[in-house]
Amino acid sequence: MDGGDRIARVLTRHGVRFLFTLCGGHISPILVAAKRRGIRVVDVRDEASAVFAADSVARLTGIPGVAAVTAGPGLTNTITAVKNAQLAQSPVVILGGATGTILKGRGSLQDIDQLALVEPHVKWAGTSSRVRDLEPALEKAMFIAAEGVPGPVFLECPVDLLYPEEIVRKLYLDMGGKGQSLSSRALSSYLGWHVNRLFRGAGKPRAAELGIPEPAGPRPFEIRRALRRLGLARRPVLMVGSQALVRAERAADVAKAVARLEIPTYLSGMARGLLGRGHRLQMRHKRRVALKEADLVILAGVPFDFRLDYGRQISSKAKVISANLSEEGLKKNRDPDLGVCCNAGRFLEALATEAPRSVDRSEWLGRLRERDLAREQDIAERATEPTGHINPLALCREIDTHLDSNSVLVADGGDFVATASYSVSPRGPLSWLDPGVFGTLGVGGGFALGAKLCRPGAEVWIIYGDGSAAYSIAEFDTYVRHELPVIAVVGNDASWAQIAREQIEILEDDVGTVLRRSDYHVVAEGFGGKGLLLDSPDKIAPTLAAAKAEAARGRPVLINALLGKSDFRKGSISM
Repeated sequence: MDGGDRIARVLTRHGVRFLFTLCGGHISPILVAAKRRGIRVVDVRDEASAVFAADSVARLTGIPGVAAVTAGPGLTNTITAVKNAQLAQSPVVILGGATGTILKGRGSLQDIDQLALVEPHVKWAGTSSRVRDLEPALEKAMFIAAEGVPGPVFLECPVDLLYPEEIVRKLYLDMGGKGQSLSSRALSSYLGWHVNRLFRGAGKPRAAELGIPEPAGPRPFEIRRALRRLGLARRPVLMVGSQALVRAERAADVAKAVARLEIPTYLSGMARGLLGRGHRLQMRHKRRVALKEADLVILAGVPFDFRLDYGRQISSKAKVISANLSEEGLKKNRDPDLGVCCNAGRFLEALATEAPRSVDRSEWLGRLRERDLAREQDIAERATEPTGHINPLALCREIDTHLDSNSVLVADGGDFVATASYSVSPRGPLSWLDPGVFGTLGVGGGFALGAKLCRPGAEVWIIYGDGSAAYSIAEFDTYVRHELPVIAVVGNDASWAQIAREQIEILEDDVGTVLRRSDYHVVAEGFGGKGLLLDSPDKIAPTLAAAKAEAARGRPVLINALLGKSDFRKGSISM
């Protein structure tokens, strides 16, 4: 077995089904061995997309996603995606190629200090110096990625540990030359010693499998304290975030727990869609007002960051219960009245099992529901306003009517995507993918790739802004080559609208915010997909229907929707 096969063996043991990559000589043995062991190797057009795809798989399956990238620029191209995974708390394993162990620091091709580069952005970074180290190092990486607060890890795999021993020995023999001088013989002797060290002990029994650790649950006394506070509350609000779903296989159980609690609920991040479409407990609008009126706020995997105005959205008089895997996440910016350091999903399940059923909160629910319905009516009316081209609200509302029950939505953009979040309803648990707290543009191509592989029978939609589309539109080539028929909708308003709207008003200049109404549908055609131009409001429904039909026939499709200007989200910029 060469080193590549040893790595593939560990991935297979952990149930890894997909390996995302952009090829390079440093990592070729890993790719070949993975394919030989039945792992589907999916090659992309940008290394960032490989990590985004691995991130998507991790979120949808609960098993760490894996990407293999070549040395130097192959790794540097991933840094934004790695940082996004770190802040989104996604368990991702990055396998990085590297120069031969004997050549580090000597100016070989693509040789940089990769550990120094990546360490600030991962939970753990390590390298191997002998073939026998590869398997235990990868076992450790898989474990750490999923342990505690999930996150990305990096394992550097020097090239001379990956190729078959006879090839590596010949390489070192050629490097030593055949001179008879004392220095030549000394070099040959040293190289022989070095290669012997690389392979010494490689035949020992394989490393023990560490498995995926079970996240911590709440302690009984913490549940009792939470129940006492809940029993006294008359106006409680529950907020559920992505962290509540780190164990993807428990998503349905978490949804049942939320329903049993009978508390008005706001969902964010990966928790969007948790309760399905139109559930009577789910509130979508006027969250800030509800939090100010609430006497108890339960945060399940939601930190006090900018999305909650650093905790100031919640009334100072309200009691706060926070469940979070991270000690830092529990207390950043505001101390909760009860902080429970545990898996937020398990906390909700335990709480729902014992929660009192006798408290009547129908008046509170009715008040919030009335506000929600009023906002929905306002959105419906604003969707009819003329905008010069297509009203973005009208398009998003029509997309919502065309979604299948098993659709997965990938959000990649600013203004258009945020507009969609008001009017497009994810259909079920784990059916909404957005970048998370980092707000990264460019996740769309990779996220959709991972989602379609995990859910081959589902419709996978990318909601793109025209600015964000340019980051990953080249992955249409990947979709075509790997026969993955995703549907992309580009909201094309020829602008970085989320920035432009406030910049122009405050600074009276549109510099840097103006784009072209580019022919993104033609770009998709050039990569082998199907492109559709949507340039008139009366074409919205038939164009969406045509896109669905094209995807059903197995071809990826992109709709280039020419949007008019809208001030629907005026004043919503975050900094």
